[in-house]
Amino acid sequence: MDLTAAKETFIIESRELLEEMEHSLLELEKTSDSKDAVNAVFRAVHTIKGSSGMFGFKGIVDFTHVAENFLEKVRKGEVPINPELIADLLECHDHIQELVNIYAEGSGSVPASMVSTGNEILRKLEGHLSGEKLPEMHSEKKEPVEKKETGLSGPESSETVQNENWHISLRFNEEVLKNGLDPASFIAYLKKIGTIINLTTITDNVPPVAEMDPENCYLGFEIDFETDKTKEDIEQVFEFVENDAKIVIIPPNSSISHYKEMIENMPEESMRLGEILTSTGSLTEHELEKAMKLQIEKGDIEKPKPLGEILVEEKMVPNDVVDAALEKQKKTAVDVKKSIRIEAEKLDSLINQVGELVITVANVNQLADKNGDKELLEASSVMSRLVEEIRDSAMNVRMVQIGETFRKFERVVRDLSKNLGKKIRLEISGGDTELDKTVVEKISDPLMHIVRNAVDHGIATPEVRRNAGKPEEGIISLNAFHDMGMIIIEISDTGEGLKKEKLLNKAIEKGIVQSGQELTDKEIYNLIFEAGFSTAEKVTDVSGRGVGMDVVRKNIESLRGSVELDSVEGEGTTLRIQLPLTLAIIDGFRVGIGDASYIIPLDMVLECIEITEKDILTKRGGNFVNLRGEVLPFLRLREFFDEEGEKGSHENVIVVRYGQMKAGLVADRLLGEFQTVIKPLGKLFENVQGISGATILGSGEVALIVDVPRLVTAARKIEEEETKRTEEAFV
Repeated sequence: MDLTAAKETFIIESRELLEEMEHSLLELEKTSDSKDAVNAVFRAVHTIKGSSGMFGFKGIVDFTHVAENFLEKVRKGEVPINPELIADLLECHDHIQELVNIYAEGSGSVPASMVSTGNEILRKLEGHLSGEKLPEMHSEKKEPVEKKETGLSGPESSETVQNENWHISLRFNEEVLKNGLDPASFIAYLKKIGTIINLTTITDNVPPVAEMDPENCYLGFEIDFETDKTKEDIEQVFEFVENDAKIVIIPPNSSISHYKEMIENMPEESMRLGEILTSTGSLTEHELEKAMKLQIEKGDIEKPKPLGEILVEEKMVPNDVVDAALEKQKKTAVDVKKSIRIEAEKLDSLINQVGELVITVANVNQLADKNGDKELLEASSVMSRLVEEIRDSAMNVRMVQIGETFRKFERVVRDLSKNLGKKIRLEISGGDTELDKTVVEKISDPLMHIVRNAVDHGIATPEVRRNAGKPEEGIISLNAFHDMGMIIIEISDTGEGLKKEKLLNKAIEKGIVQSGQELTDKEIYNLIFEAGFSTAEKVTDVSGRGVGMDVVRKNIESLRGSVELDSVEGEGTTLRIQLPLTLAIIDGFRVGIGDASYIIPLDMVLECIEITEKDILTKRGGNFVNLRGEVLPFLRLREFFDEEGEKGSHENVIVVRYGQMKAGLVADRLLGEFQTVIKPLGKLFENVQGISGATILGSGEVALIVDVPRLVTAARKIEEEETKRTEEAFV
């Protein structure tokens, strides 16, 4: 059987569980009494152990088995939760992660050095126990498995049960459903390696209806099973659930003592279980008598009646209610959302095909308009609406919450702050804000640079903060929200802030600015985005090498985004990143300049106004227009992009907004809304100013997508320079 796909799923799910485990451990560090966090850590280790066992990943199974037993003691309150324990469990998490990576890379075994590391971690965990020893891990060796013909230890009897089939007794723990396991799935899997001859459901543990918990499992099973597999093969079926069930496997034609021992160890009364065994053919009446005689010395055995029969006879519960309650236990009461995993390449392919469909529909609409056929126009209109719905659905599939990315920095901030001797708390808000998965993936590294810099440079040591009259603990905040069709990510800290004089002197020293050159506060702060610029007095393992922030800006701009910085000396610093929600398909507003078409992202368009040449010439400098009493700077796209072609009789100002800034973009013609499939420009044009991409029109022509943030910034800069010149003229 090819398990390649299943193993890939195991690797993905294990990494997700490890992320959840890390998050829960960090939560425990803040609130040590969180039972939910403790249970989440336990479930993560338990699930990884069970899943890895199904694939024979012995190195993971051995380590997680010991870790799971230790965590069970933590769950029971036998091990106190303290910072030292959390630190050791985080090391345990990291080791499991490394083990998963080893098997993900295709290695068949764990290196001896990793085994040694695992033992060191277990010794640390052992230190939290009261004299109890934890077993050591050993290097994996391929040793022959000794096959046993008997299912249980104990005195052998020369008399055997004449049962040609295997007998399997299962009693699931009540918590099995809460741990995410489905008892029925294990029984169903048996059918893949053999044939179930007989199956009896045990309902003796079903409580009265009033006492039932719909999240608990009260069932057990007695199974006669025919197969040519070994006992080890059958055990592997239940390896995933071995800690959530009592399992007894008896080979064909085993001695009666094995059945006797099974009867002793099962939770039901002996006679009840004996009845079940005889009804399934596992024991004859004569064999059952012998088994019971072996137990008679332990006391008289009274044959109990089934629970359902007692409830009905005593008129405690109507028969229909009992039947309904028993039926209810066969179903999982937990409402789990159905989901399916798909490869990222398949999803990207779907989006590309939807994009091509959008372009084709635009072509159909153009031909319909040209043809003038009413029925064709109506059909193309309906098709456009359906394609738009398909586009939105496809894009929603790619939308993910940014909270998962934010959570990755919890461990980063914790570890770095401890290494640097600082007290820092990470606060996260807006984690449910959604954006394209491609944007999330590409923004992760820039965010890492910013967060590490905030820890290293932004927040001072407790002593320095205390002397400055500030709390010893600094705060780094991550926040995300939507604004004007963009996503805004803010990273702020309550640190020391940036020192303008120091920044300016360093820039002059490096020749980035000229001595005596006048810069605004914003321009001085943005010097940190220059290549090789750093004010760190010494190089550390965290930062200070003068690399990072320039890469941050380049990576963000490559996503058609922008980054701004604001700082107050002695109070803190805030970086504001603005990104598009998606990099694939957007709603655009098409404008004409001469013979060319340009696309402006519709989410950034506020309104359109018509102006004449006379109106513009009467305004200050010809670069401003009066928008209902507000001075609005504008740029002529014809001049900015050096377009030729005939001008229109009038010009149109498209008022756009970027962040808190507004500006006008002047075009010759307004051509209406347009579904825009974003195409990259390629390396030859990637540095063209004012353009963020291109799209294909229905006619097959190419239209350029306007980089609104760049143009708004350019227009506002012109306004600032004009204002400055005006003020100097009056001095």
